[in-house]
Formats: sequence, structure tokens, C-alpha cells
Amino acid sequence: QLQLVESGGGLVQPGESLTLSCAASGVTLDYYDIAWFRQAPGKEREAVSCINDRGSSKYDNSVKGRFTVSRDNAKNTVHLQMNNLKPEDTAVYYCAAALSLCDYSGPSISWGKGTLVTVSS
Repeated sequence: QLQLVESGGGLVQPGESLTLSCAASGVTLDYYDIAWFRQAPGKEREAVSCINDRGSSKYDNSVKGRFTVSRDNAKNTVHLQMNNLKPEDTAVYYCAAALSLCDYSGPSISWGKGTLVTVSS
């Protein structure tokens, strides 16, 4: 039912900003928590941030103060604003959705296909 599509990735220089979007279809996101993950070349997937159904968010320490997650329920979309990008932010970014995902990990998680962010001079 629920499908997620990430967009907004691209090539940027260190210090620049980029905004990613996660658009959902099939099911409204109103009651879903949305998480952002990333996987850098040669590394395992790691959690970046999560925003719950009430709009409260949390972040990994590596992106705190630089990344901001927001949701627009009217557009069934979640955004990840990334500021002051660093080369170590280079990764494929994925969004994931599930009920109570920010608090509990379970089997019923929907994933997008990912969008590539490359930070290089």
C-alpha cells in the first residue's frame, strides 16, 4: 500500500545546503512516523533523524544543528533540510515510514529507493 519516493539529491560543495523530500502515496502519513537513514560507500546504513506523528523530531549526533526534518501532512510529504554539508555526509539517503517508528522498531516498515547526495569540492 504505502509507497515512498525520495528526491532532491545531487552534487554539492562542502558548506552548501540541500533539501531532500520524501513523498508518500497509497496511504496518508498523518499518523506515521518518518525516519531518514543514509548509507555511505563502504559503510552500513545509519539512522539520521526521525519525526513522529506529532511533529517532534530527533537527530543523530553527527547531524545535530545542521539537519532539520519537517513534515507537510497536507502534501503527504516529509523534508530533510541539510545545511553546512560535509564530505562525510555523502551517502544514499532513504526515508522510512511506520507507526511509532521513532519510538519502536518493528517489521512493518516501508522504505523508499533512496536518493544520492554527494558532497565534494
